[in-house]
Amino acid sequence: MRRLLAALLIVLPLADLTAGDAGRRYVGLPGGMFKSALQYEDAKQGARIAPFALMRRPVTNAEFLAFVTTHPQWRRDQVASVFAESRYLSHWQSATQLGPDALPEQPVTSVSWFAANAYCQSLGARLPTWSEWEYAAAANETRRDARKDPAWRERILTWYSRPSNQALPRAGLQTPNVYGVQDLHGLVWEWTDDFSSLLVSADNRSQGDADRTKFCGAGALSMDDRDNYAVLMRVAMLSALEARDITANLGFRCARNSK
Repeated sequence: MRRLLAALLIVLPLADLTAGDAGRRYVGLPGGMFKSALQYEDAKQGARIAPFALMRRPVTNAEFLAFVTTHPQWRRDQVASVFAESRYLSHWQSATQLGPDALPEQPVTSVSWFAANAYCQSLGARLPTWSEWEYAAAANETRRDARKDPAWRERILTWYSRPSNQALPRAGLQTPNVYGVQDLHGLVWEWTDDFSSLLVSADNRSQGDADRTKFCGAGALSMDDRDNYAVLMRVAMLSALEARDITANLGFRCARNSK
């Protein structure tokens, strides 16, 4: 349903990025077998991630401003309430001006899943799946999978312990990981295409239950790697959201299928 609703608001034709645009904004990831920190019944031994391309860094305020300028139905003063709650882009000075609390090179936040999805579609792209995001985020500067490295884990947890009321740095300051992707940890949380399906109760009779806290608990128990608290925190947060929700530290980046 949310995909159908989002598609209805894309009024301009989808245009693929040129090769030059893709080279500047995206980096190719080779894919391969990957074992998620979440236990999926059909992927306990790992699942194959198809090759894909991912934006090097999160989408910025300036980039999202250009989007709402050409797609005015996504301006905060025009967006339908079904697609974004009242706090959508509330830190911008106005519907078409960033202002001092939303600098151009900072990652855009306070955007709904619907808005993030529409942005990516307008580029002929899409939001990454959780598996793709987790696969990319498992890498450090020298290894494709650094999840067993205590120093790497400690660095991520140190990032997460910083006060959330500090101004965000600009996107693209962090050292790229082995694939060339930046800012997957320590800048903003990020929407994924399938965010709402990450935590599922083992009892199918409880699906759709309004008590979302039980799903967070179930997710903690289903973690295959319980030392990976950073993944657990992301999954729990994303799973507690609806597609129209926003938070002040949640942004996004886009992905594309490899051709």
